[in-house]
Amino acid sequence: MDKKSPSAVEALIVAVPETAGSALYGMIDVLASTGQIWQQLVGRESSGHLIKPRIVSLSVAPFVCGHGIPIHPDVGLQSDPSADIVILPEMWLAPDDDMRGRYPELLDWIRRRYKSGSSIYSACSGSILLAASGLLAGREATSHWGYEDLFRTSYPDVHFRAEPNLAFADSAGRIVTAGGTTSWHDLAIHIISRYCSPGEALRIAKVYLLKWHSEGQLPYASLVRRQSHADSVVRSCEDWLEDHYCEPGVLASAVDRAKIPERTLKRRFKTATGATLIQYIQNLRLEEAKRLLETETFPIEDISNRIGYENIAFFRRLFRRSTGLTPGQYRRMFRPVADANKLPAYADTSTSMSALGR
Repeated sequence: MDKKSPSAVEALIVAVPETAGSALYGMIDVLASTGQIWQQLVGRESSGHLIKPRIVSLSVAPFVCGHGIPIHPDVGLQSDPSADIVILPEMWLAPDDDMRGRYPELLDWIRRRYKSGSSIYSACSGSILLAASGLLAGREATSHWGYEDLFRTSYPDVHFRAEPNLAFADSAGRIVTAGGTTSWHDLAIHIISRYCSPGEALRIAKVYLLKWHSEGQLPYASLVRRQSHADSVVRSCEDWLEDHYCEPGVLASAVDRAKIPERTLKRRFKTATGATLIQYIQNLRLEEAKRLLETETFPIEDISNRIGYENIAFFRRLFRRSTGLTPGQYRRMFRPVADANKLPAYADTSTSMSALGR
């Protein structure tokens, strides 16, 4: 029979209809297993639950969240619940989906909890809700790299960083934001290490095969993201560059084709896309390099030449600055993902299928 430690850390995990069920229930499972699951697996006595997670929502009425996953809140905001930890998990939001003005009573509760001494944690798009509360104003934060433009336009007072897996908004660590979708793994490890022990965090990571993303988000981020704008000249330039970015003299050709002065094109391009024209060309080339590293076995020198860089040293520096990895490190990290559909050499599918038919 499970024991509950009288000193268990209280954690409230926020759930709303936009919440991603996998992140919500994954966090609950991992935190609730502290002090329990490793001990059971190795035959040691359980020390009782070290963290007690509960679901908090607008009310205790059941509802469904993203992808129709049912939610049964443990507590509603009406009772003004308190806890040591408040966690805002990932939500299913579009890249331009602003949370300001949505759930005002929830935003008020988050602010009260922080003022009362709770530590506030967010994972992935949960940081958008945290930004809407105003608690990130003037502070450093991260989220999924796909929301960088949303933070730039809707929350310009937040010091957004797309590269880290965790960002600490204050020196006391009372507001911590985590990056992409599975960054709740990193957040859970951090919470367990802080509130239980580093040893317990390591044990839980081993049980659930949780990976600490020390490489950050840069290797995963798309360098080219089309912006919504009304500049037809810039849009035509973007379309043309997608087919010609590897060509020698592509910058001069793009300017000639636009039929406007070079300085004017560069200014309008930066205004419309948020990137300089040369940055955009470099990013297109690097995205193609990433694709080739993921799917082909070409030597890195050949890839550099294919995307328009004869200077291999320059290509390596540019690649590392943009992804946080060398081309070789990137290939080792992502090539196995591209090969995940391949069966082992010893697998005989014909035999297996015929056996199923007997």
